[in-house]
Amino acid sequence: MKRHIPNALTCANLFSGCIGVVFAFKGDLNIAAYAVLISGICDFFDGFMARLLHVKSPIGKELDSLADMVSFGFLPGVVMFQLLTQSDFSSPYLPYLGFLITIFSALRLAKFNIDTRQTEDFIGLNTPMNTLFIVSLPFIQKDYPGLINSSILLVAITVIMSFLLTSEIRIFSLKFGSLEWKQNKVKFLFLILSAILIAFLKFAAIPFVLVLYISLSVLHFRKIPKL
Repeated sequence: MKRHIPNALTCANLFSGCIGVVFAFKGDLNIAAYAVLISGICDFFDGFMARLLHVKSPIGKELDSLADMVSFGFLPGVVMFQLLTQSDFSSPYLPYLGFLITIFSALRLAKFNIDTRQTEDFIGLNTPMNTLFIVSLPFIQKDYPGLINSSILLVAITVIMSFLLTSEIRIFSLKFGSLEWKQNKVKFLFLILSAILIAFLKFAAIPFVLVLYISLSVLHFRKIPKL
């Protein structure tokens, strides 16, 4: 029975992602963002439970990628599509650029599955962090509508995030092999600082969390020779 627990969590990730897509297409980007949070929690714990219960399997790995493609690939693409639809540049074609996020997420996930360098850490920004950043934009839009409604900014974000997804930047993973401070100090530091930012800024903290994540990763791996 225990071997089905990780896959059940992965399926919950997928189900939540599907719900998020439905609400994103309806224009309710807030509900879509909360669906992403649920998917992210399930995505974290499916791998955690697989390691804890020693029930890793090839089908679990494939199922995880397929679920992530919906929750952290298609869903952020739909959110960016909607943001571009509402932007200050009236064009029936511009919003479709948002699906570059989906395309590069697929490339990133495919690369992850075959890249032996990514067993412990990531090469390129992981799709959940990218998605959290994308779904935070509608919340920031409430306070800074002129900024987030800029089609130039949204297109720039789309291009930059697509690049980061498939870049060669080494990013640390939040998987914990143990809870020892010495082995995980950069992860604990990131989680503590992120919690403080989110406590004060809520969803608006996510862009700062993203910058913090990449910056700490670059500093953490700066002495490690390029792979």
